[in-house]
Amino acid sequence: MKANKHSQFVSISLEEFTKLHARNNPLDKPEQVRRLIIQAVKRKAAGAKCIHCGQPIWAIGSAFVGWNGCFTCITGEASCHDDYEIDEVCFI
Repeated sequence: MKANKHSQFVSISLEEFTKLHARNNPLDKPEQVRRLIIQAVKRKAAGAKCIHCGQPIWAIGSAFVGWNGCFTCITGEASCHDDYEIDEVCFI
């Protein structure tokens, strides 16, 4: 995991995030979480924009809320400096 100056997210691999999520959410099925995140990563890589404001989506957040949203529209917070984003789309 490393901080990303471009987006301020903390970059994390899909595998690392899936393990971390499983540890913190033992009732969630890791394969289902992985599948949802992969779908959101593909959407972000294809240029998906937030349905509310038009900014690039936050793949991890979008996977869990079920709609294409940016960090701010999903969380209501302005700063994402200590939140995760999947490494392959962290700079998008």
